[in-house]
Amino acid sequence: MSGVDREDRGARKRREAEGEGHYLTRVEVTEFEDIKSGYRIDFYFDENPYFENKVLSKEFHLNESGDPSSKSTEIKWKSGKDLTKRSSQTQNKASRKRQHEEPESFFTWFTDHSDAGADELGEVIKDDIWPNPLQYYLVPDMDDEEGEGEEDDDDDEEEEGLEDIDEEGDEDEGEEDEDDDEGEEGEEDEGEDD
Repeated sequence: MSGVDREDRGARKRREAEGEGHYLTRVEVTEFEDIKSGYRIDFYFDENPYFENKVLSKEFHLNESGDPSSKSTEIKWKSGKDLTKRSSQTQNKASRKRQHEEPESFFTWFTDHSDAGADELGEVIKDDIWPNPLQYYLVPDMDDEEGEGEEDDDDDEEEEGLEDIDEEGDEDEGEEDEDDDEGEEGEEDEGEDD
């Protein structure tokens, strides 16, 4: 597989992920009466090409024995649009070729109830994102910051050029300031003599 094929596949996965997230309109976190008894996260979606549900929910609570457990809305996938199956098929193909793990679909989180006590995503949404959404919304995309390297190189060259100009400008300004200072001192000295 050539480097171009990998880039195209990566770009395609990002576009698909952005498309899936594009339909998300609102997220709500509801803590149950007794905060220790759990919470529910509701994700509200516009009509989309992937699934029928308008709301997907996942609940976290302690069962009778005190162990954490979770349950979620069953996603009603449209024909051929189950993003969790496509994700697992992609992972299986990739693992046969080499030991490279593709990221899972966000929607697999709704079907994974294996260890509710260790569900980091639910905790992050409830404790970090829900109370402080702007800290995540306003952070620049890490891909944009890292870039492909080409854009960053151009920026560095431009910045280096500006540094040269600033340094030259500082030297000129510094020399002028020294001349000005001498002139002012001379005037002050003259005034003191009178």
